[in-house]
Amino acid sequence: VQLVESGGGLVQPGGSLRLSCAASGFTFSSADMSWYRQAPGKERDLVAVTSSAGGSTNYADSVKGRFTISRDNAKNTVYLEMNSLKPEDTAVYYCKAVRVVTNIQHNYWGQGTQVTVSE
Repeated sequence: VQLVESGGGLVQPGGSLRLSCAASGFTFSSADMSWYRQAPGKERDLVAVTSSAGGSTNYADSVKGRFTISRDNAKNTVYLEMNSLKPEDTAVYYCKAVRVVTNIQHNYWGQGTQVTVSE
């Protein structure tokens, strides 16, 4: 199982970035996919989640209206479109996959990608 994030970088406040997470080694279309973030000295928090078919999404209050999670099951990839970025969005962003197989939950994490919002 492998999750590889990309698309992070340095952006000015008010700018945009699109993160990607390419998955392999499991049935992507059966997994709920989510993005988390962790700022220095803080816990890792949920940012957004999408169901396996992409029909259901949820967001942290702090990013509602600014971030959009989407997935392409044909490409085994989940995205996070981030607009109107703020300095407080600065964090390492992680992709997570959750699969339930015979009532056992399996969680997979990527290595993270750094997003820095600064002048």
